[in-house]
Amino acid sequence: MKPQLTKRYLTLAILAGIASTSSSIFAAEQGEQAQEMENIVVKGFRQSLLKNRDVKRDSLMVQDSIVAEDIADFPDLNLAESLQRVPGVTITREGGEGRQISLRGLGPDFTRVELNGLDVLATSGSSMDSRGQANRSRGFDFNVFASELFSQIDVKKSFSASMEEGGIGGTVALRPSKPFDYDGLKGAISAQVGSNSMAYGTSPRLAGLISNTWDNFGALFSLAYSKRDTMEQGTNTYRWRPLDGAGSDLSALDQATQDKVANKELRFARGNRYSAWENEQERLGITSAFQYKATDNLSFDLDILYAELNNDKNEHHIATRGAGLSGLGGSTTAGGQTVGGAVVNELRYNENGEAVYTDISNATLATESRVQQMDTTFSQVSFLTNWQLSESTALKLLLGHSENEFTIPVSDKVFYEGFGRVTSDYVQDRFYAKHTYDFDTAAIDNWKMHEFDLDESEQNSSYDTIKLSFNTFLGDTGELKYGVLNKKFSSDGKEYQVKDALKGELESGAIDNSLDASFFSVYSGHDKANWAAANVDKAQDYFAVNPALTEQDLQINSIYDLTEETRAAWLEYQWQNDLFGGNVGVRYVQTDITSTGYISTGSDNVETQVEQDYAELLPSLNVVWYAAEGVQLRGSISKNLTRPSLASLAISGSVNTDKLELSSGNPGLSPYESINYDTAIEWYIDDTGFITAGLFYKDIDNFVIGSSTKMPYGQTGFSEALLAPGQTAATEFTYYTSVNGEKTSIQGLELGGQLDFTFLPAPFNNMGVIANYTYADGDMDYYDGDEYFTTKAFPGLSEHSANATLYYETEQWGMRVSSSYRSEYLTEIASPSDSDQDEAGFHGTTYVDFSAFYNISEKLKVTFEAVNLTNQREEQYSDSDDRLYNTTEFGSTYYVGVNYQL
Repeated sequence: MKPQLTKRYLTLAILAGIASTSSSIFAAEQGEQAQEMENIVVKGFRQSLLKNRDVKRDSLMVQDSIVAEDIADFPDLNLAESLQRVPGVTITREGGEGRQISLRGLGPDFTRVELNGLDVLATSGSSMDSRGQANRSRGFDFNVFASELFSQIDVKKSFSASMEEGGIGGTVALRPSKPFDYDGLKGAISAQVGSNSMAYGTSPRLAGLISNTWDNFGALFSLAYSKRDTMEQGTNTYRWRPLDGAGSDLSALDQATQDKVANKELRFARGNRYSAWENEQERLGITSAFQYKATDNLSFDLDILYAELNNDKNEHHIATRGAGLSGLGGSTTAGGQTVGGAVVNELRYNENGEAVYTDISNATLATESRVQQMDTTFSQVSFLTNWQLSESTALKLLLGHSENEFTIPVSDKVFYEGFGRVTSDYVQDRFYAKHTYDFDTAAIDNWKMHEFDLDESEQNSSYDTIKLSFNTFLGDTGELKYGVLNKKFSSDGKEYQVKDALKGELESGAIDNSLDASFFSVYSGHDKANWAAANVDKAQDYFAVNPALTEQDLQINSIYDLTEETRAAWLEYQWQNDLFGGNVGVRYVQTDITSTGYISTGSDNVETQVEQDYAELLPSLNVVWYAAEGVQLRGSISKNLTRPSLASLAISGSVNTDKLELSSGNPGLSPYESINYDTAIEWYIDDTGFITAGLFYKDIDNFVIGSSTKMPYGQTGFSEALLAPGQTAATEFTYYTSVNGEKTSIQGLELGGQLDFTFLPAPFNNMGVIANYTYADGDMDYYDGDEYFTTKAFPGLSEHSANATLYYETEQWGMRVSSSYRSEYLTEIASPSDSDQDEAGFHGTTYVDFSAFYNISEKLKVTFEAVNLTNQREEQYSDSDDRLYNTTEFGSTYYVGVNYQL
């Protein structure tokens, strides 16, 4: 832990303790009168489900909600893991914890997230390149926030004119607690300690909330802190590639197999790697909320939220690094001397032509050690004014600022190189290869220093919003909503990088590549093998490698600076009577984009700025028919949009005036547009539960695809200063960029229900179940340049997803077991020129969690949580032939804790 953060955390913990203690003393001094104020009703999971149901039933939108079970007691340890229990929501995981969500088959970029009614973006990162190192998308990383900071999450699946645009998939609204949510003095404090079956150390979680109201004023403070030690380990490849075996001795193989290798008829795994990722994660969240009712007609809310997510990571790998990063090919050592060539002793392949068993002598191997820091800081300030202008008209003025800073200040690698015999067996378990070595992989004399890689990056984003809205009531059943909004979104980033530092000197013998005990260590954390590892900091000192990167190491094409300014106005009529409810309206949106970056001309890097704008009309209609007692029918049609990813809009690239070629991002992209249709029937069964069934259809236009187009240079939007002498705006260039593509659609079915078994005899009347299932289907045409080459599913779309929770609860104790399933999904569709694969994705998963509580008293509760009881493997595949890409396990996590209500 960083020293400055340690001081900060200790200070906050002390302040939280003082606040909690003071509130207890204050309460004790109030005597019998205060005892009535302290009388808190204990609320459990069943009560939370009833609140969820009531919010869903009363909404005029297609919506699901999750409400906290108690003060500062959200139903799951992680917001994403709570969201995965909502129909149509699936999640991705990082270090065993939910990170991003997909909604109704559309990926994280298509889900808009708001906090306190304002657009927000929080980003973190992954150690694994296969999962995306840094988040340069619009996808929200839910692992940034502690779940204890929030009292309610609403998942709005339909759209209305009074909502902000941006979420074709839907909108997730996060709501922290407010002081007037409670009567008088309230508070809670919870403490948990946990451990993971694969990681060392313990993982503490602390949370506290205190709130009070004094007539017309209320104040609330909450704090959540957690520390997690995690481990992910497994086996992986750098994908699979046809190789001809050049530089290898194939004489031990039969002639037919030699011919198959020489003709590139067989694919070889690249990497053949054992890997482990260790992480010490610290998360801090603080909220404060103030509410002031100046008069009966005028009130003010001030909300402040701050969050930190800090990751200190260590990675260790052992892999083949021969030709094509396989076990094949020749090998070199210091002084440029060739150490023979790889000798293939045995090779077996399957019906797909994959080399699933290789025994290779004199193979080139490498170990990789990396230290990495990833830090996210997020903050938001919002100020809301509610003013009842007259008996019929109310005004709301919402001002807000949020910012997110994501930095990777350290990402340093050290590589050793060695030679020996390695056997890689994919026969026993296709997705967990077994690698064996005929030499001591942990001995210092069997390895030489090979190279250093250094990286640093930063990414910042912010929102500034002013929103003025009015509600005018028309009669007893109607309401007119109208208003205007001005919002500015800014995002910028850059990366520093040094690759292959000292590699040439070490290979040539200019620098002695022998390892020294001062920086050498052995990694023994993987359960399949031990191998040589570097103390990265000491190795850098020993070889005088400076890890502090400077402007000379800045990657010019990584620099981007993007600004979006949005102005919106809306008009919506809403009504609700005994037979019908709903809203109808239209929203006008105008967006101005300014994108700044650098275009490389070969001899120079020219700062370039491109501007564009667009406007959209977004009509919407939502209707609810109260058909019978407890029975509701819903229908919705709307138009919405999602803006392209930051990476697609960033203006950076290169121009070749000799070949008349230009490549870059495209700030001129139009937003994705979608016409959305929803229909549902809902049956609310007294106080025992509900059953719902719904259909959805989205007709989506302007999907972003790669393209190469010949056009006059002047139409590209770039400065003519980039052109060579004699070239003009009329000169025809081939422009490689992203463009808006064809139309497509996505459709699906959602089924859900919740039922308390109160109709059963005791003790079974304390049981209940909540379950849902979603089917989603959507294909997209993919192009290489302007040439169509395949039709495949949307990235992130799982055709089937389901959740089920069985619970048992009494006033004294309760427990529940939950299961969450999602079928396989794509993450990447490769171009036809990619010889490794045509696609990549994840296999399906089923996660099982368990939790229980026991009320020692009306105020004191003990809890137990178990996450990922079955130690579910995350299997990432390569190609439609389903080859191993990356398989990891992260173990089961257990927490025991106490919750005290003040």
